[in-house]
Amino acid sequence: MSQTLFFIIITLIKCLLIIAIFAALAGFATYLERKVLGYVHRRLGPDMLGPAGVLQIVPDMIKLFTKEDIIPYMSNSIVFKIAPLISAICAFLAFAAVPIFPEFSLFGHTIKPIVADINIAVLYVAGCSSLCFYAIFLGGMASNNKWALIGGARALVTIISYEGVSGLCLLAIVLLTGSMSFIDINNYQEGGIFSWLIFKQPIAFVLFTIAIFIETNRTPLCLSENDAELVAGYGTEYSGLRWGMFFIGEYASMILGSILISLIFLGGFNDFYFIPGFIAMILKICFVFSWYFWARGAYPHLRADQVMRTCYLILLPLAAINLIITAICAL
Repeated sequence: MSQTLFFIIITLIKCLLIIAIFAALAGFATYLERKVLGYVHRRLGPDMLGPAGVLQIVPDMIKLFTKEDIIPYMSNSIVFKIAPLISAICAFLAFAAVPIFPEFSLFGHTIKPIVADINIAVLYVAGCSSLCFYAIFLGGMASNNKWALIGGARALVTIISYEGVSGLCLLAIVLLTGSMSFIDINNYQEGGIFSWLIFKQPIAFVLFTIAIFIETNRTPLCLSENDAELVAGYGTEYSGLRWGMFFIGEYASMILGSILISLIFLGGFNDFYFIPGFIAMILKICFVFSWYFWARGAYPHLRADQVMRTCYLILLPLAAINLIITAICAL
C-alpha cells in the first residue's frame, strides 16, 4: 500500500472515529450528569434500566428520534432547521486539530492521533468554537418566541465577551511556547509536573476555565437558559432530534473544553511518573470534565449583570495584564 493511500484511509478512519466516539460519549455524558447531580442532591437519578440505570440513554435516544418535530408558526423555518446542524458540525470540526494521545506505530506506519496537525491549530480551534454560538443565536432568533430570542441574544453577548478572555489567555500560551500547534504546546510540558503550564500561567488557567464554562453554556455562568427566567432559553421551541443535536453539540464542546484544558495546562499526553501518557490524558480529561457537574450541582445561576460585570471589570483586565507580563518575560 502506498503512503498516500494509507494516509487517506487513516484520515477517513480518524474522522469517522471522532464522530462516532464523541457523539456516543456526548450521549453517555447526559447519563453521567443526571447520576452525579442525583448524588449531589441526595436523590437516585436514573436507576431502573440496567446496572445503576446505565441503559437509560437507550429509551432517551429512542424518544428523541421518534418524537414529533414541531416547527413553530411564523418562525423562519430554514434557519430554524439549520441552527442545530451548525451546533453539532462546528463542535466536531474543532476536534480535527486537537491531539489526544501520543503517536504510535501500526503495520510499520507512524499513526498520529490527530486528523490535521496544522501550525495554526490554536487559531483554528478558536475559530470553530466561535461559530457554535451562531447556532444558539440563530435558533433563538428563528423560533418566533420572545424567551428564545432573549436567551439567544444573552448567550451571544456573553460568549463574545468571554471569548476575549479566552483569546488573551491562549495568546499568552502562544507567546510562552512559541507555537500555535497543540503538539508543540504539549511537548513544551515534557519536563515533568512542574513544567506544566498551570504553574507557569495560573491566571490564564483560571480565566480560560471560566471562559470555557461560558462558551459551553454551563451553570452557573450560563445565560442562554435559566429555569427561573427563560424556561429553556434558545431551545424552548425545539423538540425531538433537533433538540438532541443542540445538546450533542453542547456536550461535545464540553468534552473538547476538557481536552483543551488538559492539553494546554495539565501536561497533555506526556507520561506522568509511571502512568503512560495516553492513560494520564484520559484521567485528566475525566477529572476536568467532572468540574462541569460539580459546578452545576454546587452553585446557582448568576444574574446577567453579575456575569457581564465580572467579565469587563475583573477578567478582561486580568487577562490583559497577564498577557503583558508574559510578553515582557518572553522577550
